[in-house]
Amino acid sequence: MDICEMEKSSFIDYPNKISTVLFIKGCNFRCPYCHNSHILNSKESIDETYILTFLENRKKYIEAVTITGGEPTLYNELYTLISKIKNKNFYVKLDTNGTNPDMLNRLVQDNLIDYIAMDIKTSFSEYNKVTNSLVDINKIKKSIKVIKNSNIDYEFRTTVCKELISEYNILDIAKHLNGSQKYILQNFRDGDTILGGINKYHSYKLEKLQEIKCIIENSFDVCIIR
Repeated sequence: MDICEMEKSSFIDYPNKISTVLFIKGCNFRCPYCHNSHILNSKESIDETYILTFLENRKKYIEAVTITGGEPTLYNELYTLISKIKNKNFYVKLDTNGTNPDMLNRLVQDNLIDYIAMDIKTSFSEYNKVTNSLVDINKIKKSIKVIKNSNIDYEFRTTVCKELISEYNILDIAKHLNGSQKYILQNFRDGDTILGGINKYHSYKLEKLQEIKCIIENSFDVCIIR
């Protein structure tokens, strides 16, 4: 596994749990608003043994591990890494773009993950435009099905910026995710690490997102703006 960064303690990445966050290098998408662009081709590498030893020594303070990226499911070794973490009795949360439904299904069926956060980029018909990649949308749909049919906690989330995600896109996403546990509208935040460059993309006004939320929130158990 190409683990390029580790945040030792996070209070926000895993809902209601203190977690260590592992950042996995590489991604099969090139979303212009990505704020983790610095790790896509990072030359940094953290030894797995060091991470596992760190976790063992921090059990009194850390109860969970969040695995994010990049896109963690690009690596077949992800299964083995998560198995080792679960054997140490940590909760595991996985962040994913949903392009590897078979990996997700295997992890779910083998009870190796406790929480999944899947990014829904836009309307299915516009995925290639937002991700700057050729996307097999059937894999995205299959991942959604795997997650919704699982017995674990999960959330779907969409990063919204004016230039790439319209109100129509959000309403369309909500229609396809109807009946899900949780949907998060994640307002874009600009910064130096944005893949497409700083000052090129803009967040929605909070009032507008609240208006959209009022339209779609009955489709979900929980719908929030972040």
